[in-house]
Amino acid sequence: MEASQKSEEFYNKLRGQLYETTSWPAEYLYKFIVKSDIKKIAKIEAIFNNMGAVINTVESKNGKYTSVSVNLLMRDPNSVIEKYKEVAEKVEGVISL
Repeated sequence: MEASQKSEEFYNKLRGQLYETTSWPAEYLYKFIVKSDIKKIAKIEAIFNNMGAVINTVESKNGKYTSVSVNLLMRDPNSVIEKYKEVAEKVEGVISL
């Protein structure tokens, strides 16, 4: 199975779970892990800019990686997934949790 097909299956499953477990619009917490690179962190922050997001970053103990948490009000599961896809497309090496 191709990676793009697997990711679409993942997003479809996530969409279903979000519809089942949450009343929309709702607050959603994104968590990303990136190598500690100011440019990568800034790209993630820019994707959520002007949306009223609360963004927190925590560097790992050894400083190699940074956790980026983004909390904001989203209108529906499709908008949540759009942002995951945008981050994956624009930030190389990002891990979405």
